[in-house]
Amino acid sequence: MSFFSIFLALVIEQARPMSPTHFLHQWLRKWADWVSSHVDGGSRTQAWLAWGLLVGVPAGLAMLIHWMLTFTLGWFFAVAWNVALLYVTLGFRQFSHHFTGIRDALNEGDEALARKLLAEWQQVEVDDLPRNEIVRHVIEHSILSAHRHVFGVFFSYALLSVIGLGPVGAVAYRVAEFAKRYWTATSPNQASKHLTDSGTHAWISDALRNLTQQTWRAIDWVPARATAMGFAIMGSFEDAMDGWRHHSEKFPDDNDGVILAATAGAINVQLGGAALQANLPGSTSTPGRAPELGHFAQVVGLVWRTVVMWMVLVALLSLANLLG
Repeated sequence: MSFFSIFLALVIEQARPMSPTHFLHQWLRKWADWVSSHVDGGSRTQAWLAWGLLVGVPAGLAMLIHWMLTFTLGWFFAVAWNVALLYVTLGFRQFSHHFTGIRDALNEGDEALARKLLAEWQQVEVDDLPRNEIVRHVIEHSILSAHRHVFGVFFSYALLSVIGLGPVGAVAYRVAEFAKRYWTATSPNQASKHLTDSGTHAWISDALRNLTQQTWRAIDWVPARATAMGFAIMGSFEDAMDGWRHHSEKFPDDNDGVILAATAGAINVQLGGAALQANLPGSTSTPGRAPELGHFAQVVGLVWRTVVMWMVLVALLSLANLLG
């Protein structure tokens, strides 16, 4: 079931990508606003309750519907439900238009447009970035987006499918990543508020902000290393592993650092824009060639080769399970 569900979801998503304004995205933001405004009171216990409601309710509903379809209508309808869930939670087209737009602008020599598109995508100040730094940031953000929108969901779904909880894995991973973005969007040095869809400001306690970051790091620990390993296998293995061991600490986030350091070694490119942007003391780039437009094609090739590799592995495991 895992192979067919993932494969069909990827094919459908490529043909008909989900809109960022889809009602499910809007519902999730409203659900997060309701939970934070009604449950988050500033204590650690309330933070756990808020996070549990945000993640647990969608994941629980997904699993409940999966079981109902399995035991009432049969295997086919359960597979269709899994495909629908993966279509919502997994896919390249949820971010690839940003990558394509910036790449095309740089190919045409329009660096001003490339900076504008990068700023709109990541909400960062890029007015003074030179061309190679634009390329570096695009590579980093694209690799991390590929991990969070594709590989992370892929691994979470596939691993929990072994014990029959695949829908929980996919939904919980996606909502936990959303919570990390949505509830930690403001700096700790600023007022702990974010703008809701209705135009009001929702208060987010430091307890909830910190818990959201900690739970995300825990949930993403295994998927991040699986993604890095896939890049190492499909790229320059020795260089990728060397980057993983010796350069991952140059990035501000441990899980992201593993992925980016492995990517840098796999395609021989200097990365470290995230660390430099965060103004970390003593931060330097990874070894490798300076980022250039040619690396975009290498990144795309690396990602797709890794997708194919993991899909083949899941197919073999599914076949072995059927034959066994």
